[in-house]
Amino acid sequence: MKRPIHVTIDESLCTGCGACVAICPHDTLTLVDDMARITGDDSLSCGHCMAVCPTGAVTLTGHRPMGQDFQTFAMPDGWLAPGDVEVETLAWLMASRRSCRHFTKDPVPATVLEDLVRIGTTAPSGTNAQAWQFTLLPDRTSVKGFGRGVLSFFQKLNRMARIAPLRGLLSLLGKPELSRYYAEYHDRIEEGIACWTIQHKDLLFHGAPAAILVSCSKEASCPTEDALLASGQILLAAHAMGLGTCLIGFAVEALARDAGLRQRIGLPKDETVHAVIAIGHPDEPYRRPSVRRPVTPRVVRLSQS
Repeated sequence: MKRPIHVTIDESLCTGCGACVAICPHDTLTLVDDMARITGDDSLSCGHCMAVCPTGAVTLTGHRPMGQDFQTFAMPDGWLAPGDVEVETLAWLMASRRSCRHFTKDPVPATVLEDLVRIGTTAPSGTNAQAWQFTLLPDRTSVKGFGRGVLSFFQKLNRMARIAPLRGLLSLLGKPELSRYYAEYHDRIEEGIACWTIQHKDLLFHGAPAAILVSCSKEASCPTEDALLASGQILLAAHAMGLGTCLIGFAVEALARDAGLRQRIGLPKDETVHAVIAIGHPDEPYRRPSVRRPVTPRVVRLSQS
């Protein structure tokens, strides 16, 4: 499927250097009479041509330059080339980010949530589809309302999982998922339900005052990867902004299986939520990064034949 071309070239600024033509991954541009011209009938709208142009002759209509519309901070002008960032600081940030399960009651400003979404869109996406979408739950009341919907789904699932003949029948039919759920999650979920309904304790969102749901159109070439890459950007940026985050996998599962819950948050049928991120001000006084299991990468060397 061909995409519309958003590239425009200001002929009064173009010097014919050919940088945009050389960098274009889709053969959208060529040099004609020592001038960059749009000769292709398709474009990724990746913006490489705009980013490489020395005179600013190339622009993309309907697109915003990254970094120009943040509300809570100002991003410096220019481009950080490979090697211009201290890898020690980047690795330190990555190692220091933790899944936060203790939040203060302080709200997260809407402008901060919106900036986190904009940072999420700096992530790469398959064929530059950028088909992600972000749903904000901006306050504790909204988070609790969504949480009740997730809770209702798992209450129904737990009731079903307790029916031993049903678990046995499904296993005989080659569908052991319900039996596996009962063995691995039923008791934990039941505890969480009791805490919510009886003790009014939130073991799902851990008291977070806000959340971001990251979804992607099913029509994207890599919807899961795109949404999770955007989520990763949000997690790191939130830490840099003084916030804590936690991925809520149970909420993702509920949204995948409960049409009523999807409808409640206004999720279109062609979108799938791949990450639910609880966000708030952390109440966890860590002193050092945590640990990771040792990993040995698999090295494969192949011949050309």
